[in-house]
Amino acid sequence: MPVATLLPFTATPNRKSASPTSFRLTEKFILLLVFSAFITLCFGAIFFLPDSSKLLSGVFFHSSAVETNTRTGPDSSDSGSAGSEDRILAKIRKDHEKALLEAKDTLQKRTDEIQDDILKDKEKVIKEAMGQGGNDINNLPFVEYRRPPGATGHEPLDPETRERRAKVKEMMKHAWDGYRRYAWGSNELRPVSKQGHSSNLFGSIKGATIVDALDTLYIMEMFEEFDAATDWVEKNLDFNVRVSVFEVNIRFVGGLLSAYYLSGKEVFRRKAVELGEKLLPAFKTPTGIPWALLNLKSGIGRKLALGAGCSSILAEYGTLHLEFIHLSRLSGNPEFGQKGLYPNYLNPNSGQWGQHHVSVGGLGDSFYEYLLKAWLMSDKTDEEGKKMYYDALQAIETNLMRKSSGGLTYIAEWKGGLLEHKMGHLTCFAGGMIALGADGAPADKTGHQMEQAAEIARTCHESYARTALKLGPEAFRFDGGVEAIATRQNEKYFILRPEVIETYMYMWRFTHDPKYREWGWEAVQALERHCKLEGGYSGVRDVYASTPNHDDVQQSFYLAETLKYLYLLFSDDDHLAFDHWVFNTEAHPLPVIRRDKTEAKPNQVE
Repeated sequence: MPVATLLPFTATPNRKSASPTSFRLTEKFILLLVFSAFITLCFGAIFFLPDSSKLLSGVFFHSSAVETNTRTGPDSSDSGSAGSEDRILAKIRKDHEKALLEAKDTLQKRTDEIQDDILKDKEKVIKEAMGQGGNDINNLPFVEYRRPPGATGHEPLDPETRERRAKVKEMMKHAWDGYRRYAWGSNELRPVSKQGHSSNLFGSIKGATIVDALDTLYIMEMFEEFDAATDWVEKNLDFNVRVSVFEVNIRFVGGLLSAYYLSGKEVFRRKAVELGEKLLPAFKTPTGIPWALLNLKSGIGRKLALGAGCSSILAEYGTLHLEFIHLSRLSGNPEFGQKGLYPNYLNPNSGQWGQHHVSVGGLGDSFYEYLLKAWLMSDKTDEEGKKMYYDALQAIETNLMRKSSGGLTYIAEWKGGLLEHKMGHLTCFAGGMIALGADGAPADKTGHQMEQAAEIARTCHESYARTALKLGPEAFRFDGGVEAIATRQNEKYFILRPEVIETYMYMWRFTHDPKYREWGWEAVQALERHCKLEGGYSGVRDVYASTPNHDDVQQSFYLAETLKYLYLLFSDDDHLAFDHWVFNTEAHPLPVIRRDKTEAKPNQVE
């Protein structure tokens, strides 16, 4: 997951209206006022001038009166005509009063309320149009649901492993109960101050912890909590907000898709497709590279101002493929799949590369991960994704992978032609990624890649072991006589990140070396000792200090990733087995798409 922080959303200069014939809000106000004044003047004169009824009959109803006289003849009584005119006048008066009341009510509303009314009217028109042949999310195509194997597991036979697995579930319950008690509906929990928290990372969307935790609750068989979360999603999850395309895709789209595949509940499929539809306008750029930020109400996107020349981030626009392929399958809309080793920044307007900064950590990490996982999720038929991954891995080994004088393998970063001997906590996911891909490598490289994965796992474990709290820093360096240690204050914090645990889990599955479970258990003990509070779990500001200084945030990915990977580390291999499931970069499991079955039944999943 990227380290980028979203800045507040602002209007994009020189951006035209979505429709050339649409009016601005101020123009609508002026038209409304002019129209109201005109009606008031006209009908005021009609109702209060002498002989207004004759004026009306002579001006407004002239043709009708002539027709009546022609039909009835000169000797006919005009009492019927007068009664008709009175009824028409009464109706006009009633309609006029109604129009004035509506205008008065509108003028008394705040600007944002009027804007919301306009948007609701637009959405109503769109939904009516969808009902006439569009892709209505409430009328999705039939999909034959089959739960893939391993959605839930069974108790491990080994007593110690079973006890440790139960401990992780207890940690999940404590984290969830704190969130539900103090921050329900908010994005995240502040466990020290016991209130909700929402960073600008999410934009305006709500409920990140709920959606992120859905699949963890399910695989841990916490079904009562899962049902409460499902109810909130159905009744309260709102998409008419401003968002980060990347964060919403990996956390919300990924979380909803995973919850659907695990439980079969149609609400998750419906919500995932609805959100996916609202994300599609992000791709309306000159290059097709999506905007980083998007207003889901208006469909207007903008770039991320990170001092990167207003460029998009590789890990963001390159981390949509897994989720969007599944959106296509569940919605019947091929557009999702069609949308969905380079520098980290690319400008969505020009298609030009931005800053010359290459890393396997923040800003670039999940792009490489998704190349491999696209191939695995396709039942190993996506040869392009496979080739790109192994080419990128070779480039990483040649240009970024180094070994310290103390024998620790690390992945450095390249900035402006210089190698920076720093490895981020985010980069520690690479041990698991390399192990996952080693089986598909050429035969003469499989063993070598497994050795690389093991060495990276050891380096990341050392970054934990060399701190006072036995928790890893945000980044650690290999220069100035230090190895695997953070030397800068702004790199010493720990925010409950999952990447090191993720690598332990993959390494255990592929090697069954008991040290990986032991290292995971060390992390559990450190989390319990230094991060657990009455209200939940909190990150710490300095892992080298003897006493933890809590940052007062329980990250949503702690429930989605860290605790899930720990639980799977102490589970049997058939629980979410890699033959059937691929994890997105937020640890949301998505099923492998079996080509032999889908060719026969295109609407069948797994």
